[in-house]
Amino acid sequence: MLETPAQAAVAARFDAITAEQLRDVGSLKWTGFAQLLPAWVAEMDFGLAPPIAKAVQNAVAQGLTGYLPAGLVDAMGAACSDFLLTRHGWDVPADWIRPASDVLTALESTIKYFSAPGARIVVPTPAYMPFLKLPKIHGRQLVEVPLLRTDSSWEMDYAALDAALAGGGMLVLCNPHNPLGKVYSRDELLRISKIVAARGARVFSDEIHAPLVYDGGTHVPYASVGSAAAGHTVTGTSASKAWNLAGLKAAQMIFSNAADREKWAEVGEFAEHGASTLGVVANIAAYRDGGPWRSDVLGYLDGNRQLLGELLGEHLPGAGWLRPAGTYLAFLDCSQLGIAGSSADFFREDAGVVLVNGAECGVAGRGWVRLNFAVPRPILRRIVEQMGAALH
Repeated sequence: MLETPAQAAVAARFDAITAEQLRDVGSLKWTGFAQLLPAWVAEMDFGLAPPIAKAVQNAVAQGLTGYLPAGLVDAMGAACSDFLLTRHGWDVPADWIRPASDVLTALESTIKYFSAPGARIVVPTPAYMPFLKLPKIHGRQLVEVPLLRTDSSWEMDYAALDAALAGGGMLVLCNPHNPLGKVYSRDELLRISKIVAARGARVFSDEIHAPLVYDGGTHVPYASVGSAAAGHTVTGTSASKAWNLAGLKAAQMIFSNAADREKWAEVGEFAEHGASTLGVVANIAAYRDGGPWRSDVLGYLDGNRQLLGELLGEHLPGAGWLRPAGTYLAFLDCSQLGIAGSSADFFREDAGVVLVNGAECGVAGRGWVRLNFAVPRPILRRIVEQMGAALH
């Protein structure tokens, strides 16, 4: 891996983080499975960006720990709006960006208020696991649309999507995609929007991984591709994934048409109460001042992405994968490894590595595992080496 001196310095800093230090922090990722190596839940191991730490510490020192004030909501909308315009060329009015506790809560609210009881909730699979549970919890029909695997990509099955949305309903789009790391092109999103519009359906677009797209890829916000998409979409995002803030509980619901914004003003008051004051402070700091830290982390993750491919080739040559264009998640095809039963169970029990069972991501994920590579490189090496050794 060729690195600039600055990249080498970042790599040295992150490489020096040990498993013992991470366990001492006490995160869910590192305490959920005792002494095993965790590559499951989507958390990163690189600490907290200094501008965010400073902002949160200042807020605590000042006693800003009560209910979320309107001024912070306004500041969050402005910071997120500026970030969207600067990073993605998407011009969203700041007051059309509203707080939520997390993107899953934003999805729940969108299902509750923008779809009818019994409606079809269409989820392309393999999918982020909770997407397959929430529709039924809220009295809707879950419809899986398996993505099509080619030698070089995963593609939407447009005919199946069209059929699934017959009679309306709601598509849950994840872009960049969890667990595949797929980044949809503008042409793909336009084609999806035409199908959705023709069927009179809605879209919830989860774009929480948008700041984590590697060089050569471009994130296009779904609602930005045209007036039709803007008219049928609610977008959920947060700084929590790219800056590792999930426990601070703050996200953004982005409205892209006046009718939805007006409806939310009527029904969204109590849903917004779940957003944490400190989480909003952290999100503002991330959007305004977190760019250099994110760039450092993304560069390191890109190196991890390359290293993972090399390690798989050496230690798990029978595992199939497509290098993700975004996110820090790799989806590995273990169907040719000769493992009886669940690959995730096998690697946990025989390799001491905790992964996500692809079957939890839907029918299309059976035989696969999801691996989180947002770890120090020495730990990434141990993860793949132990997985390979367990097969021999």
